[in-house]
Amino acid sequence: MAAVTSLPGDYFDALYADRADPWGFRTRWYEQRKRALTMALLPERRYASGYEPGCSIGVLTRLLAGRCDRLLATDVVPAVAEQAAADLADLAHVRVQVGAVPADWPSTSFDLVVLSEVGYYLDDRDLAELAARATTGATTLLAVHWRHPVADYPLGAGEVHAALDRSATAAGMTTLATYQDHDLLAQVWSDEPRSVAVRTGIWTPPP
Repeated sequence: MAAVTSLPGDYFDALYADRADPWGFRTRWYEQRKRALTMALLPERRYASGYEPGCSIGVLTRLLAGRCDRLLATDVVPAVAEQAAADLADLAHVRVQVGAVPADWPSTSFDLVVLSEVGYYLDDRDLAELAARATTGATTLLAVHWRHPVADYPLGAGEVHAALDRSATAAGMTTLATYQDHDLLAQVWSDEPRSVAVRTGIWTPPP
């Protein structure tokens, strides 16, 4: 049996060669709903800096830009990153560049890291590195993944989130929220364990 390895960049090149939006980010209600859930799970109103690897055509990126003072988004396919940069050119605080994870993870840290549908393209070793980098310096880590099996993908959503949880726990982060249905799994880890109601002062827990 061949060893399971992370999907190479040309796997995604081939997907975009056939369709400009292979996952239907702009057209499918599932994707619209997933983005709404993703944004609703963010515990802070605003973040100083954010990072979204695997941004694809930048549909979620535009929403995240409304919650970040500075946002970096990357994609492994150069033509896709170029198109996303052009589509987001009206947002001066957003930067889009070419990059793969975990190999091209930026040297700086971010307050918010969003891993939307990227973890299961990796093998165990690359996922462990991704998880370590995503939880270094971040105040909030949000991950969301499709739960149904895909033959091409090295890992499943449960394996991805288990690895992220181990890394987040080791970094002193708390699981702040989990949403799961038949189709997707979404989780938020934070270095601030208090709930949104407590941290915004509308509820004080009893002593």
